[in-house]
Amino acid sequence: MNETLDRWAAGIAAHDPKAVAALFTEDAIFQGLHPYGVGRDAVAEYYDSQPLGLTATYDVLETRHLSDELTLLYLTVDFAFTDRPTITVNLSILLHQGLIAHYQVSRL
Repeated sequence: MNETLDRWAAGIAAHDPKAVAALFTEDAIFQGLHPYGVGRDAVAEYYDSQPLGLTATYDVLETRHLSDELTLLYLTVDFAFTDRPTITVNLSILLHQGLIAHYQVSRL
């Protein structure tokens, strides 16, 4: 679980959209702060559009093991930029066999 999240954060910091997208299932539902997309191509496109220098620091608030293959995570994430204030979001992730199958961001 944390390995996937650590690789996700590292891929964002390295501005490596393909590495980030590889952490998602092929049919993942992805809802960032822009309209949603489905699949790895949508994830790669989203992270490719993000600015260089973006970093993500997360804190897992809740974890629910739904089955041997499914884990639901609720996190808070600080997305830090080089040229503007940090954005703090809430993030729900559904992991299926260690890959992200559903990703839902909300700003409160």
